[in-house]
Amino acid sequence: MSNLDEYRQFIAQKRPIFGSHGIKVDASQVHPSLKPFQRDIVVWAVGKGRAATFADTGLGKTRVSLEWARLLGQRTIFVAPLSVARQTVREARKIDLEVRYVRSPEQVTSDHNLWITNYEMIEKFDPAQFGAVVLDESSILKAIDGKTRRALTEMFSRTPYRLCCTATPAPNDLVEIGNHAEFLGISTAAEMKAMFFINANIDHYIEFAGVRMRRKGSNAGGQEWRLRHHGEEPFYKWMASWAMSIRRPSDLGYSDDGYILPPLTITPEWIDYTYIPDDRLVFTGFTGIKDFLALLRKTISIRCQAAANRVNADSDQWIVWTYLEEESTLAHNLIPDSVEVKGSDSPECKAEMIEAFQDGKLRVLVTKPEIAGFGMNFQNASKQYWVTVRYSWEEWYQAIRRSYRFLQDRPVQIYASLTPQMQEVWDTIQDKEKVAAHMSEQLISHVRKFELEELGDAAPEKRAYTPSKQMRIPRWLVSEQVQMGVQA
Repeated sequence: MSNLDEYRQFIAQKRPIFGSHGIKVDASQVHPSLKPFQRDIVVWAVGKGRAATFADTGLGKTRVSLEWARLLGQRTIFVAPLSVARQTVREARKIDLEVRYVRSPEQVTSDHNLWITNYEMIEKFDPAQFGAVVLDESSILKAIDGKTRRALTEMFSRTPYRLCCTATPAPNDLVEIGNHAEFLGISTAAEMKAMFFINANIDHYIEFAGVRMRRKGSNAGGQEWRLRHHGEEPFYKWMASWAMSIRRPSDLGYSDDGYILPPLTITPEWIDYTYIPDDRLVFTGFTGIKDFLALLRKTISIRCQAAANRVNADSDQWIVWTYLEEESTLAHNLIPDSVEVKGSDSPECKAEMIEAFQDGKLRVLVTKPEIAGFGMNFQNASKQYWVTVRYSWEEWYQAIRRSYRFLQDRPVQIYASLTPQMQEVWDTIQDKEKVAAHMSEQLISHVRKFELEELGDAAPEKRAYTPSKQMRIPRWLVSEQVQMGVQA
């Protein structure tokens, strides 16, 4: 091997690009019901073998994952939140597939390939039973405790094929990106930081659309991880080599026909209420979660009544989001034609009531975001009422997106009951919304070129690369013998 070949091999080993570990399939093998952008993502993901689909709500992540599993031909376990599992079973039938819901390893048989269970049940299963795994709503890797997340990552560390599906992460959300890379066996979170990031002083604020806002995740002082200036392009190229990030089809060069969202209206309903904490003469702001909960408990009746007044005023389908058990019970009692889905309900009962609501058999669903706020398709309801708004932007965004998602054909109306003391909570949510939108835009704009290259590499009719300039190699890199065959 010449010095030049050795150097090229050395450089290739240094490139932080995730290669292909799957199988090649033709686009014609994908179910015809999938849109062109979904079809090409499937072909790419099957070729990768281990990949992530960071696609916004309503872009068909479920069908992409189902086709990925079918084409790989392995016995596959889908892991999903409780409320999403039965929905996946129903979606599979639409593309002529059968996914069987299981709650114990004894239910898995050798004569069938596609199975699904819940995150709460997955530790009961033997990963050696499966050649492939799909994590649906995989952002749960960030939410669950470290011990459980590490156990899940270790559990499937030897599974040949792995797919993660969730909404688009922000580029500065190292926890989410690092957890996904680690689960897929691409790199550890520590390795990712070492390659592309630097631990630097925190810049608390960013400027966006003329508004100066606190950065998501910033704290009172110290340092934070941020992309190295010279590491930006390698980071986005590395990320595109194992993840497809997309907010709309046009992000990858496809038509947005059928994917234009209707108008969204968010209306806070301010309720006049004077609140004086027990340990103070006047309210001067929340001092902690206990203080916030104290206000919530004292205002349950007026906030639930505001929700009932709004929901009972028409005959449309509504989702009423609650937080406290007492809120859920009272809201259900004040809205005669509602159904309440609680955490204590059996999985079968939850699935039955949620499916009845999706099918239009029930008018009002009263539940919590943690039960039905992630992954569910509720385009049937274009109106939501929030009895409680908390500081969690992700909870707010995800739950609203159950209705405000692609394929929704009506304007979506969101209402929330708030007392004057909750102004800080409301402002925090609005600020986080602006920052998250800006960060998502940044991610997509940086990663688009590399994703198009990835899709081009996966395409069956890949165009040959024709260089426009001849490469010149510095004399000092090669021996005199090799230099004789290289243009100086």
